[in-house]
Amino acid sequence: MLAFTAQRLLTPAAIIEQPLLLVDDGRIVEMALRSSLAVPFGVSVVDFGKGMIAPGYIDLHLHGSAGFDVMDDSAEALPAIEHLLARHGVTTYFPTTVTAPMDRTLRAIDRLADAIEKRERNSNNNDGECRAIPLGIHLEGPFISHARRGVHPPQDLLAPTPALFDELWQAARGRIRMMTIAPELEGATEVIAEAARRGVCVSLGHSDADFATAERAIDSGATHATHTFNAMRPLDHRNPGILGAVLTDDRVSADIIADAVHTDPAIMKLFARAKGHEQTVLITDAISATGMPNGRYRLGSFEVDVRDGKCTMNGKLAGSVLTLDRAVRNLAQFAEWDLAHAIAAATRNPARVAKITNKGVLTAGADADFVVLDPKGEVLRTFIGGVECFS
Repeated sequence: MLAFTAQRLLTPAAIIEQPLLLVDDGRIVEMALRSSLAVPFGVSVVDFGKGMIAPGYIDLHLHGSAGFDVMDDSAEALPAIEHLLARHGVTTYFPTTVTAPMDRTLRAIDRLADAIEKRERNSNNNDGECRAIPLGIHLEGPFISHARRGVHPPQDLLAPTPALFDELWQAARGRIRMMTIAPELEGATEVIAEAARRGVCVSLGHSDADFATAERAIDSGATHATHTFNAMRPLDHRNPGILGAVLTDDRVSADIIADAVHTDPAIMKLFARAKGHEQTVLITDAISATGMPNGRYRLGSFEVDVRDGKCTMNGKLAGSVLTLDRAVRNLAQFAEWDLAHAIAAATRNPARVAKITNKGVLTAGADADFVVLDPKGEVLRTFIGGVECFS
């Protein structure tokens, strides 16, 4: 058994001052005020001083980091990405595809399913390395709009059909946990309903849909929106479009890239007010250039220019080099939220979106995935399954 304490602990629904956190076999056994909970005999307490213990961060949309893309064939790719994620407080993530030729997509999601299953067999990082855990696949493309495709290759976009979705599902062996889809595409409504039936979080994005079409998609089972404002029909006060539905429909949560590149700080504040503390989710949309110097980097099957924190291809934004700990601090600053609410947008809220029941919160029975933060939200240490990954 392990015991931890700090100045405070964020669950994130509540704050416990001077807590004691007991961990055994990778899970939280108990937590309470240190003065009210006895330390078991023979267990020493790790004291983080003035730090704050918070749940480990969850990134639902990540293409790569550390020079590697999640669709790379290299055996080095995912471990390198996962080590960098842990340095920035991310304990769980969804490797995210980008539109590519179908055969390449199928091979990539088969490899990602292998990686997910391997980590499940070696739970609590018993494979000898402590790093962020891939929990499910986020399929971004090929079911997206030509009009709002961004940098996704137009020749590889496909119309959604139940048969094509099932082919992807079988290649991933049921490991697709999230799917971005443009609801205006012919066949989208049927695929949305089928994906939702299989437990996939269906997310609206890369879309030129009007308001009525977006609402029909929500009625059919869509529950989330992908990198809100980006790759979406702009909001018009007489023709609100997909953004009007995303921002006003309480059945839908939504994520945002809080890097002040994809969205202006004032828009981040507007977004946070519209979706509130419960339905705001932070993502990075990070690509292989994250944590790397300026240069040219891969995103799926194409190259992206990266300079001074901005990723572009032919003048279009192409992912980000944002890290989730920075996104948390940015949201707190730009939305004028306290740090606790900003942290919830990277922990509890994405866990709810993806129906993850044992992560994103600190409570008895949950996985002991947590970070230690300084008062400004900088990551000091990261633990996964009670094992330290970064200090």
